[in-house]
Amino acid sequence: MKLNELLKFNDIVIQCHDNPDADALSSGYALYWYLEKMGKKPRFIYRGLNKIKKSNILIMMEELHIPATYEPDFDENPELLVTVDCQYGNTNVTKTRAQNIAIIDHHQITVELPELSEVRSNIGCCATILWDMIRQEGMDVQDNMNLATALYYGLYTDTNKLSEISHPLDKDMRDTLIFNKSVITEMCNSNFSLDELKITGKAILEYEYHNKNKYLIINAEQCDPNILGVISDFTMETTDVDICLAYYISPTEVKFSVRSCTKEVHANELAAHLANGLGGGGGHLTKAGGTLRPEKIDPELVNTAIAENGKINEKFKEAVAKIFNERLEEYYAKYTIIYAQQTTMDTSDMKLYEKVPQKVGCVKLSDVFPINTIIEVRTLEGDINTKVTEDKYLMIGITGEVYPIAKEKLERSYKPTNEPYDQKFEYEPSLKNVITGERKHVLEYAQSIISTGNSRIYAKPIDKYIKLFTVWDEEKYYQGVPGDYIAVRDDDPNDLYIINRNYFDKLYTESK
Repeated sequence: MKLNELLKFNDIVIQCHDNPDADALSSGYALYWYLEKMGKKPRFIYRGLNKIKKSNILIMMEELHIPATYEPDFDENPELLVTVDCQYGNTNVTKTRAQNIAIIDHHQITVELPELSEVRSNIGCCATILWDMIRQEGMDVQDNMNLATALYYGLYTDTNKLSEISHPLDKDMRDTLIFNKSVITEMCNSNFSLDELKITGKAILEYEYHNKNKYLIINAEQCDPNILGVISDFTMETTDVDICLAYYISPTEVKFSVRSCTKEVHANELAAHLANGLGGGGGHLTKAGGTLRPEKIDPELVNTAIAENGKINEKFKEAVAKIFNERLEEYYAKYTIIYAQQTTMDTSDMKLYEKVPQKVGCVKLSDVFPINTIIEVRTLEGDINTKVTEDKYLMIGITGEVYPIAKEKLERSYKPTNEPYDQKFEYEPSLKNVITGERKHVLEYAQSIISTGNSRIYAKPIDKYIKLFTVWDEEKYYQGVPGDYIAVRDDDPNDLYIINRNYFDKLYTESK
């Protein structure tokens, strides 16, 4: 959906979820600002049983002039209702009748979406989606400092102080926005209430420790999601604790935070495993988090999850605790870890393959930035920092994956085609000068190359889950799942890597 598709309506109401947080308010504010700029007169409301009381949110509304009003008894029938940071029909948003419905959200899809919808479940916050949609309309939110500040704070709070950002679009907004730092500081220093301080202390005292794999599980009372991060960060200071999972249960979601201080467990991967099929999770290698949807955990219990006194049903608590315990045990049990530097692969049961001639892209880094520049390569898979040298290139694979390669290895396996490189991907990789902040798009400098067939590997399918630490990166592992291939170059017995099963036949053919 494009924002300009909403302009055919006149009577427009924007509604965020009940008990709105910073992301919901900043998203609604962004849409309100866009519609006003386009000559509309929208209204921005929130409903539910409770008016906003949280200190940081009250400061946000006052200092940034957020035009949201509390309308618990709203009973009109507008031409268009747009729900932001939630989905029409979910239990966390009071149902408002309207002639037409539109949805803009970043959570997992749990309802039947209307034709007018933009739901990107892999984005860290709804504010980023509105920021990107407004950019696509050729407008700049930076024209309004209050809005830019609100969007930044929405991202900051929904990604646990930016620690759970994984999508490059979230990173782009974080790096691009110019915001009012004093207001951000004021809001950040108003997060904790005395009651929440008690919640933190009580949760830490009631930890559950698993000695075998050195992880803690902490069940907190319902609180601000950022407090889960505080709890997790504090416990990671403890000796013999490699992993911490902190979570709370609310009527509408189970929110959790993950921390890791061991290279054998990536926090973002563990978060995704915990949420698989039940919600969403992501973040960084050491800090991550996510959300589980109650209706996906136990459909039979969800309708009775909240008792009449407002407390969470004990059976539902037990169901959540069981899921987390079982999935943590499952995660540790299923992986075999391989350190390529210490492994000489036995190729006796592996077939020999050679590369299929395949057009891919490459960029000579010194054509983009001067030699010795420290750059950050931003891709959908994550950020990579490297130094520009005369012989260093950047490869662009068939799925848009980007990785550095030395000139010698490039020339041994590829040759130029003298054709332009014009592939399109979900997210266009970019390069940033770490010192100056200057950013350039990779594809603008890319040249088309084709494999020569000189690159040969031994490979075989794997029948188990693998974490592989390669010779070129001993701190970050690559994951392989059953059906993927483990491969080793025929001229380097330690150069092991994982090849996705969906692309193996496109990349390699058995050597004759």
